[in-house]
Amino acid sequence: MTDQPDRVAAVGVQLVEVHQWLRQELAALRRNLGGSADAMVRPGGDLLAHCLSFCSVLSAHHADEDSVLFPALAGEHPELRAVLAELRRDHDQVAGLIRAVRALVGDLDPGPSAVAGAAAELDGLAALLESHFGYEERKLAAALNSRRPGAGSVDLTRVLPPGD
Repeated sequence: MTDQPDRVAAVGVQLVEVHQWLRQELAALRRNLGGSADAMVRPGGDLLAHCLSFCSVLSAHHADEDSVLFPALAGEHPELRAVLAELRRDHDQVAGLIRAVRALVGDLDPGPSAVAGAAAELDGLAALLESHFGYEERKLAAALNSRRPGAGSVDLTRVLPPGD
């Protein structure tokens, strides 16, 4: 599939919007966690599900960037290759923090120490993501927004959810 002309010019803007949504979701998780095991596993396990869902969405976002977005940009903008390599290293660090969070909250009845550990890992994840997202937005948004319809053979819109 090729790029969709009506969306190509806005891919950089959409990337920022996706990052903003991920920031908000992570902030809500951290706020709702509140350091209590009861908050993590209230009826229906909604916070636990939210936590695991967030980790899955973030992992998929980074996997799509690594497999689709970054290779396309590297081909079109060779000057960005060092930036893309750095962003991939960040993705590896994020993946490690996500594994740690999943390990801590993977139990249906995490105890207080697991919840406190998850809260600490989420704090670290938030700090890393804020730096990562800001850097990625500064370095890639202009290149993404400058793409022309039909540029490359990759549909970059698949790595971004459709607008609300």
